[in-house]
Amino acid sequence: MNGTILPVSLTIVLSYLLGSINSALIVSRLLYQDDIRRHGSGNAGVTNMYRIYGRGPALITVLGDFSKAVLAVLIARVIFVRLGVAISHDPGYLAGLFALIGHIFPLYFKFKGGKGVMPLIGVLILVSWQAFAVVVLITLPVVLLTRKMSLGSIVGSIVLPFATFGMASLLNQNALAPTVYAIIFALIVIVAHRSNIKRLLAGTEKPVFPKSP
Repeated sequence: MNGTILPVSLTIVLSYLLGSINSALIVSRLLYQDDIRRHGSGNAGVTNMYRIYGRGPALITVLGDFSKAVLAVLIARVIFVRLGVAISHDPGYLAGLFALIGHIFPLYFKFKGGKGVMPLIGVLILVSWQAFAVVVLITLPVVLLTRKMSLGSIVGSIVLPFATFGMASLLNQNALAPTVYAIIFALIVIVAHRSNIKRLLAGTEKPVFPKSP
């Protein structure tokens, strides 16, 4: 137990600090001398960037938020390997959790960030691409049919624990820890979308993509 304290502590701190690097806020300040949180939904994430500034800034935000989560997972794996500590599951899950927390509550931006979807995608592709593929297959039609990214994010979050447990079991892997992490990921993202849920229920949530003529 004592041997895991150092790698766990390093992973938590570094992942949170990486997660706190909010791409939407950095891009809006560098390119527009503005704060994306003053506009639209007030969210510092990809969808609001797309609505306010367009495809280019949104794409940069995607790459930044995705990359920081991937980097957090890779660093966590290196830490555990270099310190010779083995645990029953991929330490990338722990890194992903705190990168996600950092993204939503960024240290450098007064603890008001995004809603965690893009960093979570980066984490899932590395720790369980199979579960991520299942989530995409189910949520992509939802987004395309409704044109509401928030609804897809919420549906994907609900599906994630089931997909994680199912794929881990199918592949004869340890399912307990990944599923617990998946549940926590899902709860965090759903809570972060609580304002979207209210708008969805009220029928006032705006679509991301314009309807084809």
